[in-house]
Amino acid sequence: MEIRYCPECGRKLHLREQQDAPPAPYCDGCGTFRFPIYSTAIAVVLLSPARTHMILIRQYGETKRVLVAGYVDKGETAEHAVIREVREELGMTVRDVRYLGSHYYPPSETLMLNYCAVVAESEASPGLEVDSWEWVPVEDALSLVNPGDLAETFLLDYEEYRRLP
Repeated sequence: MEIRYCPECGRKLHLREQQDAPPAPYCDGCGTFRFPIYSTAIAVVLLSPARTHMILIRQYGETKRVLVAGYVDKGETAEHAVIREVREELGMTVRDVRYLGSHYYPPSETLMLNYCAVVAESEASPGLEVDSWEWVPVEDALSLVNPGDLAETFLLDYEEYRRLP
């Protein structure tokens, strides 16, 4: 995403040299560099207490299975967003949150932060955003999501994390 106008004063930006960095958008009115602003969201591989199963959900009338995900609110850490989104979407308590990696999602200009987390209970109380949910064996999850979807990418991140010593 290219930023063309200052988000503070609305003036047209121009590229200006920086010390030890490539040229960046600069606002003469505010006297400051302006960098693109992206949305940030989380996705979470949600594991059973025994870590043998994970939850896949369906939302918004779609048939495809996806992971719990949501935007990071202003002033909120990504880890808190994981806890909040799981509580909002499934009514579950999260523990042992681990960062897996990040991926940029061009269609919504969003930086997606991928996590895995273990839930404290095995029963969910889904909120309005979730049409259905299911526990699936960890080894089967990858085959149950659509090829090429972000869920597949995030599950591959999780597989790589599991192979670490």
